[in-house]
Amino acid sequence: MSKLAIDGGKRVIPEGMIRDWPPIDDTDKQMVLASLDNPKHAFGPNSVEFQNEFAQWNGNKFAIFTNSGTAALHMGIFASGVGAGDHVLVTSYSWSSSATCILHHNAIPIFVDIDFDTINIDVSKIEAAITPRTKAIVVVHLHGLAVNMEKVMKIAKKHKLKVIEDACQAHGALFKGKKVGTMGDCGAFSFNQNKCLCTGEGGMFVTNDEEMFNKAKMLWSFGETRTPVESRDYHAYALGWMYRCSDLVGAWGRAQLKKMDGYFKIQRENGAVLNKKLKGVKGLILPTEPTGHTHNWYNYTVRIDMDAIGWKGKPAEMRDAVRKALNAEGVPVGVWQSFILPDMTVFKAKNAYGRGCPWSCKGAGDGVEYKAENYPNALKHCYSHFGMTVPLRAPNRTDVAEKVAEGFLKVFENINKLDVEKINGMK
Repeated sequence: MSKLAIDGGKRVIPEGMIRDWPPIDDTDKQMVLASLDNPKHAFGPNSVEFQNEFAQWNGNKFAIFTNSGTAALHMGIFASGVGAGDHVLVTSYSWSSSATCILHHNAIPIFVDIDFDTINIDVSKIEAAITPRTKAIVVVHLHGLAVNMEKVMKIAKKHKLKVIEDACQAHGALFKGKKVGTMGDCGAFSFNQNKCLCTGEGGMFVTNDEEMFNKAKMLWSFGETRTPVESRDYHAYALGWMYRCSDLVGAWGRAQLKKMDGYFKIQRENGAVLNKKLKGVKGLILPTEPTGHTHNWYNYTVRIDMDAIGWKGKPAEMRDAVRKALNAEGVPVGVWQSFILPDMTVFKAKNAYGRGCPWSCKGAGDGVEYKAENYPNALKHCYSHFGMTVPLRAPNRTDVAEKVAEGFLKVFENINKLDVEKINGMK
């Protein structure tokens, strides 16, 4: 192929070809403007309808519209009966909220290494991580690929544990025909700018359990037992936060939800193009989609096989050089998380609330260690990966996916010509 763009050659993807996410049309504008014209701008009628419509779309009995996926995760921790000093299992590689939500209720995260192929929690290692204090498991469907929930629920039932599905990136993803957020005891979705259903910021707590639904509502609204659409006594009955979301955001969410199935179809089509075009590229480890799983391609995450390309240096240095070369070709890949969770300061320091709490509370943290080397698959992934979201999303179609694949092919066919030290500013 021609000279790499990072070395002065012509870039593969023209400026402006990849269009921004999410697409905004007249449906969005009409619903948002109608909300502005409505006198109720706090938790209003669109907020309520968005809850109902999302529950119906996902297949849940109950849904609560929140201001973030993080809030929804915290609500799940509380609704699961987790309290001070309890242990909750969670993957060692995810967004920080997957684990900090556990700290929010004075409980302690116990990390489990990932399965390198799926990047999800290694289900075969869950049982060994259970302690006498374990009350729940936060199962993260990372980058839009569902965890094997059949195996998780079997373990949970055996040990009488609650399962909280972190589906913040997995809207519409399936395991054996079932949507994420319907298989555990409760689930959490995010509607942040990057998510497959975008309202700027926002989230949704979902469950089929009425008792969990009622507990989550208390945490969501000041510890009260009545919601803003009911006759409130403004009395706090338990520890509570203010996690509600506004009518304006709800209106936009309703508009975007109408298009969600179409978005999902486009992402699947674009992901299929990349999988086909990039299959067999030397040194490139493609994302997997095991039998029985339906990926939503939230983030098309790849890894570099350092042995296959003969790289003997630090993996992150080669990864960063390849990423920059792809960026120069117009392929917008980036490193999603450059730290595994057990290596983040809040956990290593064991001092979330000061004075060592919650680890110091009545011996709850005795024997709990956060050593990065205990999570070798997470570390290997962390230093060899990069991914992208926008090129797979509407309004981008398969012509964009074809161009992205062309950019990958160009860089990987010239990978041995990359001056890693020069590209990374090391000389």
